[in-house]
Amino acid sequence: MAAVDLHGCHAVVTGGSSGIGLATARLLAARGARLSLVARDAERLVAAGELLRAAGASVAVERADVADRRALAAALGRLQETWGPCDVLVNSAGTAGPGHFLDLPDDAFRRQMEVNYFGTLHAMRAVVPGMMKRGRGSVVAVSSAAALVGVFGYTAYAPSKHAVHGLMAAARGELARHGVHSAVVFPPDVDTPQLAAENLEKPEETRAIGGMFRPLTAERVAASIVAGIERRRFVICPDPGTRALAALGGLLGPLLRREFDRRTTRTHRRARHRRS
Repeated sequence: MAAVDLHGCHAVVTGGSSGIGLATARLLAARGARLSLVARDAERLVAAGELLRAAGASVAVERADVADRRALAAALGRLQETWGPCDVLVNSAGTAGPGHFLDLPDDAFRRQMEVNYFGTLHAMRAVVPGMMKRGRGSVVAVSSAAALVGVFGYTAYAPSKHAVHGLMAAARGELARHGVHSAVVFPPDVDTPQLAAENLEKPEETRAIGGMFRPLTAERVAASIVAGIERRRFVICPDPGTRALAALGGLLGPLLRREFDRRTTRTHRRARHRRS
């Protein structure tokens, strides 16, 4: 299949002010796309827009919290008034708050579901009808490797990313019938400001598991996303390990869980020894 030409398309990136979103926006700009960035942090959003314009990109920005359906719909409406209908939607906005299950407040579970799942849903509901009417477009949602295998400390985060995966898997056939491509991305840990914030909150057991894997760069994940859009792939895995997990989760899952348990048990014993 020939690669889809992204030159001149209108690409909307939520969470586009940093991390995976900003890296993806840069690559889309290099392909000649007109960019719309949506993010909650106004200062970083303006800085991201200026950075991309300085590199020659055509960029519009709108501040909105993706968990706020009305505010997001209004922001997307204004962006489409600027650049025309959305041709590519990359749902990169997300949040994560690790912690022990019993220590996490109810709001942590609710907020991560509202941002990660409902934020993706709200954006899709705002632009997908137009894509289906025109018979073309591409919708990408960033899930997580945590949606493929349970990870200690992510009882609030992982379910929200499972939900993103489920949404895209269920919507794929309906969208494809109308000529709209859909994709779901499963990145492992990525070296972003979000990961830096998570590292301040992670339980020791979660750190021990994270030590098994070297974080990817945002640029590597972005390259896999843009290639997935161009090649109209549904499952996008930025690294061989996650690719194997997505394809062979039933076989690899038990092995990974055994290793996770070994590391968390060892960490717990060390902590108990230090306290005694």
